[in-house]
Amino acid sequence: MKISKKCQYALKAVFELEKLETGAILGVLLNEDELVRNVPESFTEQGREVIEVKNLGDHFCVKVRRKK
Repeated sequence: MKISKKCQYALKAVFELEKLETGAILGVLLNEDELVRNVPESFTEQGREVIEVKNLGDHFCVKVRRKK
């Protein structure tokens, strides 16, 4: 079974986010337009708070807060 790139990035970010304390913020750097659209949506669907999606020129930074 092949996992899509969207899922791979979202899973890696979720694992990193789970290592942090409740209320902590994780910055995720993405460099593909499709990922910038889909990864924040995945966080929201999982009940996480997307704080910011910022265009940094050659990549984007998505900031997400761990709620629980």
